Amino acid sequence: MKSDSKARIVIVDDHPIMRMGLKQLLESSRLVEVCGEAGSVSEAISVIEAVKPVALVIIDISLPDRSGLELIRDLKAIDPGARALVVSSHDEKVYAERVLRAGGRGYLMKDRAPEQIIAAVGQVLDGGIFLSPSMTSRMMEVLSGSQASSPISGLTDRELEVFRAIGEGKSSREISGLLGVSIRTIDAHRTHIKEKLGLRDAAELSFEAIRWMESQS
Repeated sequence: MKSDSKARIVIVDDHPIMRMGLKQLLESSRLVEVCGEAGSVSEAISVIEAVKPVALVIIDISLPDRSGLELIRDLKAIDPGARALVVSSHDEKVYAERVLRAGGRGYLMKDRAPEQIIAAVGQVLDGGIFLSPSMTSRMMEVLSGSQASSPISGLTDRELEVFRAIGEGKSSREISGLLGVSIRTIDAHRTHIKEKLGLRDAAELSFEAIRWMESQS
């Protein structure tokens, strides 16, 4: 980071132990100040409003009320100067590009070494974009046309949320309540997902969604 003053950071993760670990790790570098924590998108919005301006918001993808991707988009209105870095356990091959499209500045898997997390935070605070070397290479190959993207990457962000919820065993009614849309809308998303993934019926959709969720754990 270029400034001698400590950068103000907010951590958004629904696991208190993860938030505590990140806070201790980042503040041990003596370069940042964790000025707020939240366990959901709605809580994060309240916290950021209360402590802004902040330099960086560290966000997990899976949050109880809404997706971390939606929080990244909301940041533009809440605190335009805040950058977003995602630290998540979800497969970077599925989510890293989505994070960048939403306006995020980097993606890091939770299983990375502590020094990598500190390096990623520093790089984003310095105005750069952070991706793992393998993800950077993969994205370059996809852009050059030398590597095809997976069928999952063809889903929209909302379709991916629905797909993930199906993999968690949720019904259309439960998903509609979670996402705040009608059951009819969820059923339309299910139809589009089946078409994009070449699945014949609801049973195949459930099987593929569950298998995909298991691969993420």
